[in-house]
Amino acid sequence: MMLKKVIATGLAFVTIMGSSAAVLAKDNGNENRKNDGKVEIHLTFNDLKTAEWAIRYIASLASMRVFEGYEDGTFKPQNTVSRIEAITAAVRLMGLRSQAESSAKMSTHLNFKDANQIPAWAVGYVAVALENDLFSENDDSVQPQKEGDRLWATTLLVKALKLDAQAKAKMNTTLPFKDAKQIPAGSVGYVAVAIEKGLVDGFEDNTFRPNQPVTRAQLAALLDRTGGQLPDQGNNTLKGTVKSVVNGNALVLTTSGTTSTYALHPDVYIYKNGVKISPSALQAGDEVSVRTFNNQIIYIEVTKPVQTIIYSGTVSAAVANNTLTLTKSGVTSSLQFHPDIVAYRNGVKVSPYELKIGDEVNIRTSDNKVIYVEVTKSVVPISSSGTVTAVVNNNVLKLTKSGVTTNYTLHPDIVIYRNGVKVAATALLVGDEVNVRTSDNKVIFIEVTQTAQAITNSGTITAAVSNNVLKLKKDNVNFEIKLHPDVVVYRNGLKVALSELKIGDEVNVRTSENKVIYIEVTKMVQPITNNGTVSAVVTNSELKLTKSGVTTAFTLHPDVIVYRGGVKVRAIDLKVGDEVDIRTSDNKVIYIEVTKSVDENLPFELQGKLKGTTLNAQGELATISIVQSINGKDQTTVYQVASSVTITGNLALFKEGRLIQLKGANKVVTSITIK
Repeated sequence: MMLKKVIATGLAFVTIMGSSAAVLAKDNGNENRKNDGKVEIHLTFNDLKTAEWAIRYIASLASMRVFEGYEDGTFKPQNTVSRIEAITAAVRLMGLRSQAESSAKMSTHLNFKDANQIPAWAVGYVAVALENDLFSENDDSVQPQKEGDRLWATTLLVKALKLDAQAKAKMNTTLPFKDAKQIPAGSVGYVAVAIEKGLVDGFEDNTFRPNQPVTRAQLAALLDRTGGQLPDQGNNTLKGTVKSVVNGNALVLTTSGTTSTYALHPDVYIYKNGVKISPSALQAGDEVSVRTFNNQIIYIEVTKPVQTIIYSGTVSAAVANNTLTLTKSGVTSSLQFHPDIVAYRNGVKVSPYELKIGDEVNIRTSDNKVIYVEVTKSVVPISSSGTVTAVVNNNVLKLTKSGVTTNYTLHPDIVIYRNGVKVAATALLVGDEVNVRTSDNKVIFIEVTQTAQAITNSGTITAAVSNNVLKLKKDNVNFEIKLHPDVVVYRNGLKVALSELKIGDEVNVRTSENKVIYIEVTKMVQPITNNGTVSAVVTNSELKLTKSGVTTAFTLHPDVIVYRGGVKVRAIDLKVGDEVDIRTSDNKVIYIEVTKSVDENLPFELQGKLKGTTLNAQGELATISIVQSINGKDQTTVYQVASSVTITGNLALFKEGRLIQLKGANKVVTSITIK
């Protein structure tokens, strides 16, 4: 009959072997025990619709036999809690149940004035509570049947956490509640500590309501929050990571690097993401807290769910330093392994270091680390080799071996290494000798074992790299070469970004399909090594500079680069009186920049982007600054503005970043045109 009733009401319970198991329910000291001596621990109840927010707390406490329900399958969440119920629950939460229910404690002579009103089954609990400082020194009565209010319950649980000293240190705290004056001065510190520890908070109207009776649902929440801050008191609590999905009612957990298998009780209660779930909903990688009894798990709470985002891709590098490198749709990502990583290849559990380049995988992550890897298609061994006989076109690779040419289709996630660098398929050159691996009859991996000799060129960089173009000068001839998307650059022996190349660097380049695939700086441009004023027109490749009264002659490099007024010019365009900075290479001037031209006072006309303006005391334009790109770098110049300046164009567009034209003389602007 009992079983039929449980099925009818949807009540779940765990039947376990145990000793005394008094049901913690008001006015009920009977044991929740069946005739065969087994104890029923109810984990869910049939009257919680009005307290769904508290279901997790109630189930958690019931699994520890801390705060239980009634024999009729109800919990009565809205009923108020008596002081003796709260004291009993606090003692159980502290892991002292067996001590409280021992014959020695249950026969204790209590000195409280109302000792005769304490139920016989609760005497041991009061005795243990007294010994563990849950009463104050001035308490002379228990008032067991009195309703426990919020302030009393809060104080009780702070005492259970052994935080009296902290509470006393906070007695002068200013509490934030509108009704704070209703809290006695001697209790302020307990409330302050409870708030700090997250045990309790106020209501939406910013009141604390210290005298409001606590309901059973509210006390369940208070108890569970408190229990989370107590050390394990023998409640058989374990924490770990789910190693694999539940199979045959067995849960595999990894805790501190040790993996163990646990049997689930048929009525196990599992809580994840705010709802009760079935065992099959647990995922590998879920971090959990579990409670056991008689070697069976009766309660599981997922404290950190594994991320459900599933990635896929192709392993594109050997696993190293606990890192998995994947490529998908041409994008490569590096992901760290979780300490409890699980990997399967060909249906067999393997070390993640046994993953192969070219393996296609699905992965799951937890805390941004890979917790699970499954190889969905394993790469096959090297299946062919040969010489590239045509540039890759329409996703087809042509290889020739022993006089026979074969066409191979490339996999969308193809991985290619050339000169130790990962490259695109377009970087393969006719004549490259390669090894290939295939998956699903498509090439998934290519390694160039011997590179074809590429066309080599050299020269001096004449401008900062822009629009994917490298500008070089050689033998007094300027030329431009497009950069390959996979270009590799070395400067001073280090692999660097294109932006690290300097005007004046002497370089060797290799090309593929008329695009630069490799750049090596053979001689770096030296920093600015001198400056001065041009003291004679340039003749016979000689530049004469005067500085501090001393004139020095410099020989010009055949590929010298000269900028004057932001414009690239010839060396013979320099004028006597120009102030310049120079850089040298091999004791010859490779770069000249005019920092102040002798004809600055002449009329000027220039364009740039508006940077800003200032006004004078009369509210008129006083100065204007513009940004121009000079030598590949943005340079800001400030000009004075004539009081009679004319402005043409749409004034609404006269904003920072707008292209404008300035005209004037002697560095004074007389005309502004808004473009």
